[in-house]
Amino acid sequence: MYEWSDTDLMVRDAVRAFIDKEVRPHLDALDAGELPPYPILRKLFAQFGIDAMGDELAAKLIARRKAKESGGPRPEPTPDGARKSSGGGPFAGQESMMAVLVAELSGVCMGLVTSMGVSLGLGAATILSRGTAAQQERWLADVITMRKVAAWAITEPDSGSDAFGGMKTTVRRDGEDYLLNGQKTFITNGPFADVIIVYAKLDEGDGTDRRDRPVLTFVLDKGMEGLTQGAPFRKMGLHSSPTGELFFDNVRLGRDRLLGETEQHGGGDGRESAKSSFTVERVGVGFMALGIIEACHRLCVDYARTRTLWGQEIGRFQLVQLKLAKMEIARINVQNMVFNYIERTRAGKPLTLAESSAIKLYAAETATDVAMDAVQLFGGNGYMTEYRVEQLARDAKSLMIYAGSNEIQVTHIAKGLLGR
Repeated sequence: MYEWSDTDLMVRDAVRAFIDKEVRPHLDALDAGELPPYPILRKLFAQFGIDAMGDELAAKLIARRKAKESGGPRPEPTPDGARKSSGGGPFAGQESMMAVLVAELSGVCMGLVTSMGVSLGLGAATILSRGTAAQQERWLADVITMRKVAAWAITEPDSGSDAFGGMKTTVRRDGEDYLLNGQKTFITNGPFADVIIVYAKLDEGDGTDRRDRPVLTFVLDKGMEGLTQGAPFRKMGLHSSPTGELFFDNVRLGRDRLLGETEQHGGGDGRESAKSSFTVERVGVGFMALGIIEACHRLCVDYARTRTLWGQEIGRFQLVQLKLAKMEIARINVQNMVFNYIERTRAGKPLTLAESSAIKLYAAETATDVAMDAVQLFGGNGYMTEYRVEQLARDAKSLMIYAGSNEIQVTHIAKGLLGR
């Protein structure tokens, strides 16, 4: 794959029309945090039939359960089959469309993408890959259609990049149930989530070192006793994506909320589901970075053609031309990474964690550099909110921290190279 297909371009044009109508008029309210992203995302899902795709998946899950209960043939294609052939996620087989959608939205309001991506790419995908048929039927339809918003809670105040080793949130068995205690932070959608995927260490009271305890994955619903969802944080960027803390005080969880309803998944625990989610999340950073780069590229080319100094367009100055040339190189490189991911996924050869980390590391650094160069090219105007490049720069910086800091990506890449 070396260019977008005609279908991809049609999707792109339709997304741009939606953005012009439904997003740009509300950018100031979104960036001020006055308007939550969810009503706009629900309009997006309705207009592009994404909610219908979610309902279709839900219908297949119900049909699969009924067929199993009756002993009849299992309907095809199944969600499991889709994951095996195309790399996973609730929209398996639609990677190209999602790449276009994410890139276009990111170039205007990346916070919309962050809220959507966590709800679907992490929340729904984890339930789809790890949940029982009953659990999928219970939660998936509402999350995939955005009728309900999901959060994915793994990060804690003292863990950071050491997500599992430093995890202090625990569950302990209490009869047939579990009791959950602890705290999560920097949780996208956390303040308003209806469905929350929570990772916690199993405390069996046997003196096992905290770092070595199994990690279990549970699904919580808003309003459960003992669950507190903190107010949104004030952030440098991504103002349109609510981020907050979660607190758990003896939250009682039945086994039906333990994903898979088992403490073991093929010999593994919650770490395995998180690692597969990391791969998807880091590739998603590549999509978002492409959107940031393309938006900065377009804005800077237009500005270089229209802004004049000393009687000529600034695009005639070599230092400005150098910035534009580097932006074009960055656009080509990150776009090719996205194309490679799409082709590999279609061929049934999904990226390794190390490869997705390489995409994340390069794309995040490149997008941040391009956005800061855009601010510099615009000069004083670039520092003003009116010209939007300052928002792109604030949002781009989050990509170097989001989905695991760029420093931890180096470790994952090196481990992949060294076979560790």
